[in-house]
Amino acid sequence: MKPHGRSYSLGGRERRAPRAPYRQERREFKPMPIKDRCNPLCPFFKCSKNALVVVNRVVKGHVQKVAMCRWIGDQCLGSRCQFAYCERRALLPDGKCAFAVRFKGSGDEFMKELEKESLDNKVKDILGRRVGRRETFLE
Repeated sequence: MKPHGRSYSLGGRERRAPRAPYRQERREFKPMPIKDRCNPLCPFFKCSKNALVVVNRVVKGHVQKVAMCRWIGDQCLGSRCQFAYCERRALLPDGKCAFAVRFKGSGDEFMKELEKESLDNKVKDILGRRVGRRETFLE
């Protein structure tokens, strides 16, 4: 008689059942905003009531994933719901995703603009007179 565990005995020797090769598959999740708005199908979008469920629905003959709210029994309101939050803290108060918003002012861009601008001789003379060390500030 064969026991139900992983190991079994044959002729007094203990043998182990062959194991499947161990695969560590770690998927890197990426945010999925729709344009700049937060998407309830995003892997980081959560419901504090734990009422968010993703179901498959047939829409115009095609199967689509739809976010449903078990609490109200209808489609999820997304970022308009008071219980919605983002695991990565990217849900902005107006419903936009911080991953999708492009920030206008960047430090690198500012330094590149300064390098591109050339100062006139008149400005260099004024800075030289006021500061005294002309080369350190203008380079």
